Amino acid sequence: MKKILEVYYPVIIAFICMIYSIGLGLVGNFSEAQYTAHWPGTILLFAIAIRQRRNDINSKHNKDA
Repeated sequence: MKKILEVYYPVIIAFICMIYSIGLGLVGNFSEAQYTAHWPGTILLFAIAIRQRRNDINSKHNKDA
């Protein structure tokens, strides 16, 4: 279970943000819903960038060793 959370935590957080944004829209807070609608995409993009950099650093470290 811990390994799954380590791999998929950005997707879980993005899903929670999406549900939050949808909830705001259903309640009638449309401007807040539009603002928070950008959070899931941003979280996923940052997760991709961080993992890519981490993989680059790890592969460079393995080549040097």
